[in-house]
Amino acid sequence: MQLAVVTGGAVRLGRAIALALAQQGYAIGLHAYRSQSASERTAAEIEALGVPVLRLSADLRQPAEVMEMFAAVKSAPWPLGVWVNSAAVMRKADVRQLTVAEWDETFELNLRAAWLCAQQAALLMTDGGAIVNISDAGAGRAWSRYPAYTVSKAALEALTRVLARSLAPQIRVNAVAPGLVLPSEDLPEEEWARLVARLPLQHQTSVEAVTAAVLFLVKSGDITGQTIVVDGGYQLT
Repeated sequence: MQLAVVTGGAVRLGRAIALALAQQGYAIGLHAYRSQSASERTAAEIEALGVPVLRLSADLRQPAEVMEMFAAVKSAPWPLGVWVNSAAVMRKADVRQLTVAEWDETFELNLRAAWLCAQQAALLMTDGGAIVNISDAGAGRAWSRYPAYTVSKAALEALTRVLARSLAPQIRVNAVAPGLVLPSEDLPEEEWARLVARLPLQHQTSVEAVTAAVLFLVKSGDITGQTIVVDGGYQLT
């Protein structure tokens, strides 16, 4: 049995990805930071599948805590085979009022943590492995209401390509860019419906479609450095 670690694995897409990997027979490294109670619930769901769970807690914006987390991963009884960088922050802001601290916080989690986790995961994947970064279908768009988030996700896709080139042939690195899957808590229902109605396929992307893309990239030995966009045609609008 191999270990698959999902950062931000307690809630939303991270939770779905962790459960999908558990159903494939991986032991799950379940990372959470603020969502500890949700992490307990998700861990219980995974264990109900007969799959062991290694619970991990770290503020990924703090390199020292990332290194402590990797010490726990290294001590686990299963070899590390899969790493999914799912943890991210998406904050609305006006670029004219965005502070340096807000910009830095977004990049520390969405980009620097993904790089550092990939670097450390690669050191443990002595028999090869797969790294999957969770990007966003908006990475190639000019989302003026989410400037730091949009730029960080575009940079994450560039990082994916650099890592894929650098870590080949032992380790494959790819990304999945979801579209309209789960609305944010502060988004009105009517606005979500309006956005979905504009999609060429006219329905929101299912969580299952995103997890299927992640599993495809984990299993495929012939794909690296690519981003699979799962967005119902959002990028065409």
